[in-house]
Amino acid sequence: MLALSVTACSKDTANSGKSTSAYPEKPLVVVAPSGAGGGWDLTARSLTKILNKTNLVAQTMTVENKPGGGGTVFMAEYATQEKANDYKLFVNSPPILINHLKAEGNTPYGYKDTTPLAQLTKDYGAIAVKADSKYKTLKDVINQLKKNPKSITVAGGSAPGSMDHLVSILPAYKSGIDPKSIKYVAYDGGGEAVASLLGDNVDVIGTDVSSLGEYVKAGKIKILAVESPERLGGDYKDVPTLKEQGIDAEFIIWRGVFGPKEMSKDAKKFWDDTLKKLSEKEEWKAELKANNWEPEYKDSEEFTKFLKDQETMIQKMLKSLGMEKK
Repeated sequence: MLALSVTACSKDTANSGKSTSAYPEKPLVVVAPSGAGGGWDLTARSLTKILNKTNLVAQTMTVENKPGGGGTVFMAEYATQEKANDYKLFVNSPPILINHLKAEGNTPYGYKDTTPLAQLTKDYGAIAVKADSKYKTLKDVINQLKKNPKSITVAGGSAPGSMDHLVSILPAYKSGIDPKSIKYVAYDGGGEAVASLLGDNVDVIGTDVSSLGEYVKAGKIKILAVESPERLGGDYKDVPTLKEQGIDAEFIIWRGVFGPKEMSKDAKKFWDDTLKKLSEKEEWKAELKANNWEPEYKDSEEFTKFLKDQETMIQKMLKSLGMEKK
């Protein structure tokens, strides 16, 4: 009986592929589906750094930037060519939902073509200008847009109808300005959008507030508003919210980690356990604080349910803007 049991276990292990203790057996890649700089890139680099620093992952972890179409180019490749690659993960945020639902530049691939592993943080949208801009307040920008919407060029690190676009036009939309009348320029990542702002190629940018911290410290940009429920601390303590400026709106940006749709059970269990441990590590908490990110951990099951609810909300928002996919 013992011999039979051992033989059966051996067959089961062989049939199930890698054992839980074996994965990961080789270096891992975490993709930021954008250029360098910006929220996805920063999240991927912080994630890999702390996982290695805390020895939660012994294997080498590298970050790859895969810009194009606000993440849609990478998603097309990942969902079709990497759907069983346990060694390639990626980070994302609301664009994985928005890009699948919007009318223009949309993608047939969304979160259902992945294995959501965990939500790690939450961030907020922000409206910013160059430090020496003639627009000193958000009201200045709104007033000028009301006079002539085409007189201001607004930029973001994602495609039209995607996250940075929604962040950028939200104050104007809530102020009664037709969002379709606003001149919006899309870049591949928040870093490129900031560079364009500093190069005087655009007047205003909308992006995630955490990616602007270094530019605020350096005195290069001024944030006119954060799209958070209340004022943030640290470098942003003096930045008013939209609500403080008479605009009843907010935009919360979650960030999470995803794996391939056909991820093995062993790999999924490893990441379920590892990302939960990461969320509890003091080193990770310090990294969040350094980047002005708020912790918001959801495990795979909670995260998947949250994404389903978010998809419904974003669909309604895009519909109200006339940007939803028919």
